[in-house]
Amino acid sequence: MSDKPVCVRDFEHRAKRVLPKAVFDYYFSGADEQESLADNVAAFSRWCLFPRVLKDVSRVDMSTTVLGQKLNMPICVAATAMQRMAHPDGETATARACLSAGTGMMLSSWATSTIEEVAEAAPGGLRWMQLYIYKDRALTHSLVRRAEEAGYKGIFVTVDTPYLGKRRDDVRNRFKLPSHLRMANFESPDLAFSSKEGYGEDSGLAVYVAQAIDPSLKWEDIAWLKRITSLPVVVKGVLRAEEAKEALKYGVDGILVSNHGARQLDGVLATIDALPEIVEAVDGQVEVYLDGGIQKGTDVLKALALGAKAVFVGRPILWGLACEGEKGVSDVLQLLREELHLALALSGCRSLKEVDRTLVRRSGHVSRI
Repeated sequence: MSDKPVCVRDFEHRAKRVLPKAVFDYYFSGADEQESLADNVAAFSRWCLFPRVLKDVSRVDMSTTVLGQKLNMPICVAATAMQRMAHPDGETATARACLSAGTGMMLSSWATSTIEEVAEAAPGGLRWMQLYIYKDRALTHSLVRRAEEAGYKGIFVTVDTPYLGKRRDDVRNRFKLPSHLRMANFESPDLAFSSKEGYGEDSGLAVYVAQAIDPSLKWEDIAWLKRITSLPVVVKGVLRAEEAKEALKYGVDGILVSNHGARQLDGVLATIDALPEIVEAVDGQVEVYLDGGIQKGTDVLKALALGAKAVFVGRPILWGLACEGEKGVSDVLQLLREELHLALALSGCRSLKEVDRTLVRRSGHVSRI
């Protein structure tokens, strides 16, 4: 019997076998009881597709744009930290796979490859920079400047991490980077998360965030970020409609509906359930994206139907990376692409322009004759 993966979960099962336990736990785990981790996935089942028929779907166009940049499909790669824990090539392998797939990659501030290394690994690839606001604003500014100089096309600023959520597996494992790795974009051992000093009984990353990341972040800081860069700025981590409207007042260029992969506050709304009111609140003034819980092509289609311009996928990319490096990431992206293509065709959509709110119904609310 072939062990070729036929769905995203197959990559997860294989990755669990090959990764060290502490590394798998770090990538996989959510906050506290992990209720939101499960619900991010389960919530897609609360939405039913409502397909059209007799539409001549012999050709299906999945191309789109994000922040004006062309993509072959509306499936992008989310920022996931410290990818060289999964594979020696880490973020550079992911960048090459994204280039081959014709999609974009968001690079984590906490990457184990530098901003420049990732750019050089995939010349011509589409990249965005995920940004944490550090207490050291000069340091933060330098990350933005480096991303600009390396050809990144946008800044996704994370706004839901004034402190790190309690990830119990990381506390149990006293998580820290393997000794041969560091957060590559920082010089000092403390900021590179490579200090040989112990972190006590806690997750090392929780200590790192408390020491380095600015918990006083507020809306005025978004205005500051807009002033220091000419790149589009997307706010990552919004779940409430009124905050989406507030983001518009500060001139953001997009909103990423995200609960940080359910790794911050447990018990929060699943992102697919939060999406419709965010889309309604911005009323087409900026693009809206979604991450969290994407496991298959029909999940992507439901998010698009509810108003997302594109989705960002995190953990499945890590599972592919852990299994076979660049090829594994390419395989995950290709699998999701094929699933979305089939879902579009079976729903009677010949292009993404034909995907709209009428294509989904809340479970239990489909009219029955």
